[in-house]
Amino acid sequence: MPGSTPMVVVEADDALWQEYQDLTLRSYGHRVEDVARLREHADARVAVRDGRVIGGGLALAVPLFFGGRPVPGACLAGGCIAPEARGSRLWSTLLEERLRPLKEQDAVLATAWTASTGYGHRMGWAAPSQVYSWTVPTEELRGITDGCGFDIVHGADDRDRERQQKLAGDWNGPWQRPSWWPEWQQAEHPGMTHYRFALPGRASDGLLAIAFDLDRADGRRLVVHDFWAATGEAATAMLGFLGRHHSRIPTVMFQRTALPPGPLLQNHLRRAGAAAATSWHPWMLRILDPAEAVRRRGWPEDIDLTLPLTLRADDDSPSAPLLLRITSGAGDLTHYPGERHELALTPRQFAHWYAGGYRTPAAALLDGVHGEPRAVGELVRATADREPWMPEYF
Repeated sequence: MPGSTPMVVVEADDALWQEYQDLTLRSYGHRVEDVARLREHADARVAVRDGRVIGGGLALAVPLFFGGRPVPGACLAGGCIAPEARGSRLWSTLLEERLRPLKEQDAVLATAWTASTGYGHRMGWAAPSQVYSWTVPTEELRGITDGCGFDIVHGADDRDRERQQKLAGDWNGPWQRPSWWPEWQQAEHPGMTHYRFALPGRASDGLLAIAFDLDRADGRRLVVHDFWAATGEAATAMLGFLGRHHSRIPTVMFQRTALPPGPLLQNHLRRAGAAAATSWHPWMLRILDPAEAVRRRGWPEDIDLTLPLTLRADDDSPSAPLLLRITSGAGDLTHYPGERHELALTPRQFAHWYAGGYRTPAAALLDGVHGEPRAVGELVRATADREPWMPEYF
């Protein structure tokens, strides 16, 4: 009978990968371009059963910033299971096999963009932040004062990319973008153009990447892919620059990864409701090695914290008693033989906290974190210095 033999997950050669690309077309109704474009940068695995490819995906070894430091990560992309093989719980096996080679390369956490949030939650993945794209009439941006004295220069160089990486460290989640990122991003969006914003004689304080596309409802529109601002003045200048396109371009769309969290765009608009938000499936985070993830992450210098806690699975299997210690900008998570545990978190809640997703103790308690409010407050303060944001879509 079909599916009677076990599924095996193997590294893909060219023939198997071509079969997998054909599978993604059959499964999604269109070609997934990233499956081809990212392969040379990724570990490519396929699931084979009865001599046929029934699933697969890519895993990229990319450090991600948490607490201002790059943490070794595995970024999953281009995943697919054949329609006839779905519902057989193959995805979890395939997922673990895709992660295994990167764990061997010291990845201590994993990220992915996925619509399967419920399934991800059950497997210990967290969605630390909501994700929106924003569409606004260009005319709304036209009125923003952009005479801030910034020089606007077309193009980006290595110094600008270094500046972008420094700004990325102010958030939890951004990639430490690898050397191949600019070329790959340009291939994804061939018409993309870069601008940098700097006060005379100063380094760039704003970096903007934009392209044009055609929307069925709004006609030609301007799409913002990267929006990096070091100051409020730079952000204002960048928004005002977008408004200069008003004569020919009716709308500006900030794609789902373009804007950092917060009301930056809304605070610059003249009319409430002028910008329309579209909710997208989120990026998700899973901690593969909690102790190493804590050790590798950056921590606030002024935090001095010692908290006994447990990591408890949702299925009520035995909990792991641990001791979290943070002092002088360094953290460690070790086995704790004591009986007093002030907090209890699931792997999903731990990942959510790690990313700075809990902004207040009330939010953590509402999400089911168990503990005294004082202990929960101390825990939340340790990661609340930076907000979660994933500015890379893969």
